Amino acid sequence: MRMTNKVFSDLAIWMTILGVLTGVVFPFFTLLLGVPSKLAMSLPFALACLIAGALVGGLNFAMVRWVVGRRLRVLTGSMLHIEQTLRKMEATQDSTLCSPENCMIPVDSEDEIGQSAAAFNRLVETLTTSLHSQSASKAFAGALTSQLELAPLSEQALNQFFLNAGASGGLILTECAGEMKLGAAQGLLNPERVIQSEPVNRVIRTGRRVLIDIPEDVQIEGVVTEFRPQQVLVSPISYKGVSMGILVLAAGSNFKADQLELIDLFLPILGLSLNNAITHDRLQRLAALDPLTGLYNRRFGMGRLHEEFGRSVRAQTPIGLLMLDIDHFKAVNDTYGHLVGDRLLKSVSSIMRSSLREGDVLVRYGGEEFLAVLPAASSDDLLMVGERVRRQVEDLILQESEKQIKVTISIGGCAAPHHQVSNEESLISKADEALYRAKNGGRNQVVIDR
Repeated sequence: MRMTNKVFSDLAIWMTILGVLTGVVFPFFTLLLGVPSKLAMSLPFALACLIAGALVGGLNFAMVRWVVGRRLRVLTGSMLHIEQTLRKMEATQDSTLCSPENCMIPVDSEDEIGQSAAAFNRLVETLTTSLHSQSASKAFAGALTSQLELAPLSEQALNQFFLNAGASGGLILTECAGEMKLGAAQGLLNPERVIQSEPVNRVIRTGRRVLIDIPEDVQIEGVVTEFRPQQVLVSPISYKGVSMGILVLAAGSNFKADQLELIDLFLPILGLSLNNAITHDRLQRLAALDPLTGLYNRRFGMGRLHEEFGRSVRAQTPIGLLMLDIDHFKAVNDTYGHLVGDRLLKSVSSIMRSSLREGDVLVRYGGEEFLAVLPAASSDDLLMVGERVRRQVEDLILQESEKQIKVTISIGGCAAPHHQVSNEESLISKADEALYRAKNGGRNQVVIDR
């Protein structure tokens, strides 16, 4: 029964009452022991018993206060210290502050106080794990939100998985247009073999995580990882139920339960980040490409020309430029309509794209006018490429109902540093002048300004 709002005050009152009651009862108990009633029932003896009972009660309380109170004060002091450490840990996001040495109370007994300390330690452990997960998730999200390019984003994500999940090797696949592409890989000697492995294909089919244990007595090929893995995790990466890719992590020991929970926390963040990066990449492509031909549009193409021209000047390497214009294109539009004109533009664009090298840049410069940037190309290279394009366009036949439509193309070009041009605008001007001479000279020809 509580009498005050302090446990030790209640304990002192009840022990005093118990001591006094013992003093009251004790004279009657002495009668049973053969003490004469005249002595047992005398006032001095009764008072002595009462005083002795009260003193015993007080001594009992002092003993309890010293034994139990001291341990409770130690427990309370430790709890306050741990509380301050946890607050500091939450503020600084430094999970190393709360180590077992400074965040756990020693359990030195099996009584209620020892059980309280053990329960408090379990609470701290759970809270520390939660704070660590929260801190790791914030760090993971912070590392990924700063990236919108797929390759750096995948690299950052892998580094965070290695740091927090105990993995030593792995890769991230990103899904683009229904095809899995390698985003990043670390600690793997042959990522392509991992991509084509059965567990990865199984996760792609089922959309469910696979955890593979590799016993020590099982021999594995040394071309897979730079170390001997003991457990491999293959997990889908998704966003709102849509597959974004595949995560593969290999560890030299089994993943712990808290590491698997942390991976599960990271995966939705990674899925959102990959979705943002893929969306950004698509928007970048849409902003850079001409919707009809799929070539770079003029704005983006001029940016690429500026980059290539600057690189050419710094490296002191040549750069070539071709201006291409479809002859009498307006007549085709007026005669057959804009739909046929669009088909013709796409066909000619396809021919030009197939005739250029992989590193060349092809731009739709105007309506039927195109610009091709050829890094490290000389005047002779421009003439060779230009003639190849001209002949293929000349051989092109566009079927429209019962009619066959044939067109030609005029091309002008200029190469630097053969011409001492100071900027890319001057190079365009020289190529444009060459194109003008090609048109005035009868069209269907290549003129290179030498």
